[in-house]
Amino acid sequence: MKLPTIALVGRPNVGKSTIFNKMVGTKIAIIEDNPGVTRDRIYSEGKFNNYRFNVIDTGGIDAANEVFNDEIRIQAEIAIEEADLVLFIVDGKEGITSNDLVVRDILRKSNKKVIVVINKVDSKNYLKHEFDFYELGFDTYIPVSGESGQGFYELMEEITKDFNEKEEVEDNRLKFSVVGRPNVGKSSLINALLNEERVIVSDVAGTTRDAVDTVLKYNDEEYVVIDTAGMRKKGKVFESIEKYSLLRSMKAIDRSDICLLVVNAEEGIIEQDKHIAGYVLEKGKGLIIVINKWDTVSDESIANYMKKVRNEFQFITYCPVVFVSAKTKKRIHTIMPEIVKVGENIKREIKTSVLNDVINDAYELNIPPSYKGKRLKIYFVNQSGTKPPKFTFHVNSKKLVHFSYERYLENKLRENFELEGTPIILQFKNKDE
Repeated sequence: MKLPTIALVGRPNVGKSTIFNKMVGTKIAIIEDNPGVTRDRIYSEGKFNNYRFNVIDTGGIDAANEVFNDEIRIQAEIAIEEADLVLFIVDGKEGITSNDLVVRDILRKSNKKVIVVINKVDSKNYLKHEFDFYELGFDTYIPVSGESGQGFYELMEEITKDFNEKEEVEDNRLKFSVVGRPNVGKSSLINALLNEERVIVSDVAGTTRDAVDTVLKYNDEEYVVIDTAGMRKKGKVFESIEKYSLLRSMKAIDRSDICLLVVNAEEGIIEQDKHIAGYVLEKGKGLIIVINKWDTVSDESIANYMKKVRNEFQFITYCPVVFVSAKTKKRIHTIMPEIVKVGENIKREIKTSVLNDVINDAYELNIPPSYKGKRLKIYFVNQSGTKPPKFTFHVNSKKLVHFSYERYLENKLRENFELEGTPIILQFKNKDE
């Protein structure tokens, strides 16, 4: 099901992060009584009754702060672009300020649905400003107190009243996204891939207003390409600000079965590439590393470069790596076979009898050491899920499972079964659970 996205915007210190934390049910955003603490967008999932939705917190827009305001304004505008609904947070204790008017003008240009959330209404000063906020010219106003929770239920009811309760028909087509930091060639890679296969079937609406998912056909199977480059016409300004480009990739990763992590061969692997790979791993998605712009590397072999890739991405050594040039379309044909293979692996189901034979052999080959007179015993193993494959080990005590032995068991599973490109989850349960 595609989740609606809600963005929280406003000037500094109006309580956006407090409301954000209440909406997502945990203290993710940093709260301090100082303006401008939240500078980057913070993205999480919230729930209310039977509804689920994405929530984006943004930095406060302050027209007087020349140092950070340009970047904060841009990341707020990106959040607004992503959103289906915007909560314009204002301060009931202080009334309208010139910064509120700046935010109002940005929101008017966006043509998005806006709810004005008047925060801090538990303050005595609120009565002085109660009716001033209607001058902002929006249709819906909800008074709340982020601290005490006053009015919060009414706010959530208003937010979710138009959300669709119906589950969408499940789409079983394999979905893959192209992710990576700016300027690594994501859009070019997608265009080259589609042109190479010459199999564009149709465009279907994506979860954002600007982006579309493309359906392609390969070997008589349909695949859905989730384009994270997005905002192709007016997005160059946004995409040039590297640290604010991650949100679109995070949303695409959530919707994908497989992610193609694009790395610029000329620049090499940097920390942000690893962060994105880590998020893909955390979300349990299949992963293929695509070294793009290979035409710009003339003094190194694929074998040598592969060693660098494996060294930098030591936590995902199970992922296939392909070397391509989106510009020249060289080796583009190597991508789809890897997607097909990883697509099969993330859904792979292993017979319980075969699985137990492999684990029993692994146990006998390397019996775990005893700890305080006790030794780990594995009674039974079964596969308990797919996408990614999940294996449940029934043991005498899960406290006896050392991380190194868990890694050993994972390696044995990978040695014996085709699991390239997919993370696998090992869960341990005590026999009496």
